[in-house]
Amino acid sequence: MNAFLRKSVLCSALATVGLMASAQVLAVTQIEFWHSMSGALNDKVDQMADDFNHSQSEYRVKPVYRGDYATSMTGAIAAFRAHKAPSIVQIFEVGTATMMSAKGAIEPVHTLMQNANEPFDPNSYLPAITGYYSTPDNEMLSFPFNSSTPVLYANRTILDKAGVKKVPETWEELGDTLKKVVSSGAAKCGMTSTWPSWILLENFTARNDLPLATKANGLEGASARLAFNTPQVVKQFERLKAWSQDGRFSYGGRADQAMTKFYSGQCAMVAASSASIADIRENAKGNTFEVDTLPYSSDALAATGRKKPLNSIIGGASLWVMGGQSKEQQAAAAAFLHYLSAPKVQADWSEFSGYLPITQKADKLIKASGFYDKHPGTDTAINQLTGTKPTDNSRGLRLGNMAQIRDIIEEEMERIFNGEKSPKEALDNAVKRGDVLLARFEKTAR
Repeated sequence: MNAFLRKSVLCSALATVGLMASAQVLAVTQIEFWHSMSGALNDKVDQMADDFNHSQSEYRVKPVYRGDYATSMTGAIAAFRAHKAPSIVQIFEVGTATMMSAKGAIEPVHTLMQNANEPFDPNSYLPAITGYYSTPDNEMLSFPFNSSTPVLYANRTILDKAGVKKVPETWEELGDTLKKVVSSGAAKCGMTSTWPSWILLENFTARNDLPLATKANGLEGASARLAFNTPQVVKQFERLKAWSQDGRFSYGGRADQAMTKFYSGQCAMVAASSASIADIRENAKGNTFEVDTLPYSSDALAATGRKKPLNSIIGGASLWVMGGQSKEQQAAAAAFLHYLSAPKVQADWSEFSGYLPITQKADKLIKASGFYDKHPGTDTAINQLTGTKPTDNSRGLRLGNMAQIRDIIEEEMERIFNGEKSPKEALDNAVKRGDVLLARFEKTAR
């Protein structure tokens, strides 16, 4: 074979290899995953997607940070209408009803996994988490991702100065403890709370088996109406109002603004998300702290006929698969969700982020590794969440316009603490105003 012919054959062979490589690249299905994880959590999400991409050759997931939860949800719905939706989008828990009502915009997870022939057993997930994102028939609509629940953090250094050996489990007994902290001069304030509506109202009703709204807190239909202005809840806010006047409680603002009162040592305790534990460690400033369960009310439980408190409810977000995707894109989304649910992946995510593991196997893996023993308090949230079987009042909530309803609730709370209204007046008004938004949502949900 002469030199020219050999060169021609070689070029032809290289061209064939190039075409084959191009075909393989084109065969890879790529999907976008919109999320709201910033900072170190953004880097962790990138790593998880990269690990998935390297674990197989059929699919590629591209994570894209799209701003806070509200911005991302609004953008995803707008993108769906423009036929430019991502395959997966992270939505905060109070956006669940909105996503469900967006007709055709989502592909239920239980349907997605079945159609893609991916292994999927709803019973392998923690009921208190999946119940929030499932139908009454236990069919999961979205995939839990970053779930947290509120706990009570206590500055042990301050408590020791005040002579407090143990943080009590009930609100009634906690009053005496907080009085001791303030009267001893160990701290100016006994306790504060982040996310006031979520912790002081939504989780108070859940822990004490009281309704937040009708229709199982909205899980059974869009015709739900608010129902939290009960005598037990009124009594709880009368208690908090009295404590705010003598220093046992200090209202710290919305979202997580109250954390500054705890970090500075102004308040001895703070009710906050279980996912706050890493930040609390970082801001400890030489103090030691402990993680205790969220208090319950013995009086409220007695009124409902219960002897033990129920589980708290979750916050955080879940992953929704958008509608209108090709079969290949749906298969890619299903494969990624299956990967994320793997015990090792979940355990690693939970240990890194402070969010709860979503499966029973992941929880067992974390226990077996000794992580909970090495990091005291990290198991408080999971024990609180899984210690009892959820009821209609503690499964979670699914109320339309819930983000706006929370704003209303917190406005009325602030009027209680600044003396503008009595607890009953404020709670009655919050129900009245919130029901207007629920009625408006019900019309759109039809």
